[in-house]
Amino acid sequence: MCGIVGIVGQDAVADGLIEALRRLEYRGYDSAGIATLEHGRLERRRAEGKLVNLRTRLEESPLTGTIGIGHTRWATHGRPNETNAHPHATARLAVVHNGIIENFRELKAELQGHGVRFESETDTEVVAQLVSHLMDGGLDPVAAVAAALPRLRGAFALGFVFAGHDDLLIGARHGAPLAIGFGQDKSGGGETYLGSDALALAPFTEEITYLEEGDWAVLSRAGAEIHDLSGAVVLRERQRIVAQAFRVEKGNHRHFMGKEIHEQPEVVGRTLAHYVDLSQGRVALPEALPFDFRDLSRLSITACGTAYYAGLVAKYWFEKLARLPVEIDVASEARYREPPLERDGLTLVISQSGETADTLASLRYAKAQGQHTLAVVNVPTSTIAREASAAVPTLAGPEIGVASTKAFSCQLTVLLCLAIAAGRARGTLSAEAERGLVDALITVPGLMADALQREGEVEGLAREIAKARDVLYLGRGTAYPMALEGALKLKEISYIHAEGYAAGELKHGPIALIDESVPVIVIAPHDAIFEKTVSNMQEVAARGGRIILIGDAKGAAAAGLDTMATVTMPDLDPVVAPIVYAVPIQLIAYHTAVFMGKDVDQPRNLAKSVTVE
Repeated sequence: MCGIVGIVGQDAVADGLIEALRRLEYRGYDSAGIATLEHGRLERRRAEGKLVNLRTRLEESPLTGTIGIGHTRWATHGRPNETNAHPHATARLAVVHNGIIENFRELKAELQGHGVRFESETDTEVVAQLVSHLMDGGLDPVAAVAAALPRLRGAFALGFVFAGHDDLLIGARHGAPLAIGFGQDKSGGGETYLGSDALALAPFTEEITYLEEGDWAVLSRAGAEIHDLSGAVVLRERQRIVAQAFRVEKGNHRHFMGKEIHEQPEVVGRTLAHYVDLSQGRVALPEALPFDFRDLSRLSITACGTAYYAGLVAKYWFEKLARLPVEIDVASEARYREPPLERDGLTLVISQSGETADTLASLRYAKAQGQHTLAVVNVPTSTIAREASAAVPTLAGPEIGVASTKAFSCQLTVLLCLAIAAGRARGTLSAEAERGLVDALITVPGLMADALQREGEVEGLAREIAKARDVLYLGRGTAYPMALEGALKLKEISYIHAEGYAAGELKHGPIALIDESVPVIVIAPHDAIFEKTVSNMQEVAARGGRIILIGDAKGAAAAGLDTMATVTMPDLDPVVAPIVYAVPIQLIAYHTAVFMGKDVDQPRNLAKSVTVE
């Protein structure tokens, strides 16, 4: 999403902040800014647009402070202008922020009740004002941040500097990555750095520490004191980065797939920032589409593999939210089936790489039939993106692992935004209903971060799954395509035979496979059809099947069944469940394959981009 940097240095830090921000430009941004401490007072320079505009501001009005923070912003709350650009500041502090503060409205109302006045449209200013308010009440900077963090909901990374404190920088991580770098200036004086990733810190240091989930750190020139979620001081491993920091790297993860699973709260937040106007509570597509959803009588979706399952989830969303009939086909079938497509209809194609041969052929067939075409892609310069009538990027960033993880969750996020936009255009969603859906969407990064906290229990569960020769996945509604995706993930990286089924189809054949040696993974958020899924679980239990339930606490209690294991998910709006439930599905496959010693990132016989038939 956004880029964060911070330096506690010996010399002027402005140029170093700009250089670090330049290395974070790949994340995308629409404004930038830095703040430094000038003789004890906070000074900011901010500019809309690219870093060159910020450089011009600094040339006109230089900053000489030896401690500072910087930020490249992709607008979430509020327009991409200088007023909304980071850092946000009060007389006491400046803050930079990556992510979404879900409860910013209630915090803002509370602070306004205390007479606090806000200048921007952003959720970030709430953080600045909250910590400043706590300091006005007598807390020092460290205590104020420690008191404020538990009150913030969402997925975020934060960096703070404080007026009058020229040797204090505080960073905090919840659901978005943050790293600390350690180094010295040319004279040997100590310096410490904060950054969104190792790439930003590479010019300054060869030694970094990645903050873990819930960590917050107090940085000074002498080093960093790291606290965990409880506030206890903890030690985190230091790593050398040297050359690998200049290319895509795994950070503190064993595999790219593990890293990319953990990046999902951040990248989904980035995607939401692009497609949702959070201040207005509505979906705001970045560009006008060359068709009107209101005029469509049918939508055709085509894709391959995991992207096809994303499209299958989207079928439920478009039909429910927009009352738009959807036909979906595997691209390798659609291109040869030659389906009749009405002129001026819409074909939606989905591809991570934007180069998938069968999907590209289906796109070209649809164009030849006079259809509008819309591409959901992760690579905006790809062939599919160029040839479609319009393209909507998923903004997942580079995905190295062959088995798709963050690209899938970002595809789902974009597709849900499109379905909401379609519902508004077709008059099937009121403004109130749309705001409710947007409110559900903005909780997703935080919910994904919560889901990642179940990794330890999933890792233990994976050791049992690894013993199986066959695994079944069951789900109803949008959980059905998630069952298909879960089975695909498991078999493509662990090589265990796995099948996904609609839970209602169990008695029509698959139930014959069930015995005490076959784990049955049931994906069951507590939704309107949950009780139907419970009846299928009872059928499995009656035949000695070993049930692994992925669901919330309410559903687990309502099911009342003895299970082999239950992965307890956070409560959520069922509409966004597929995006959040992608996390445990991916973790199960990942840890099973790791335990079995498989090549997780490059499974046999598979390629990242399938550019041939």
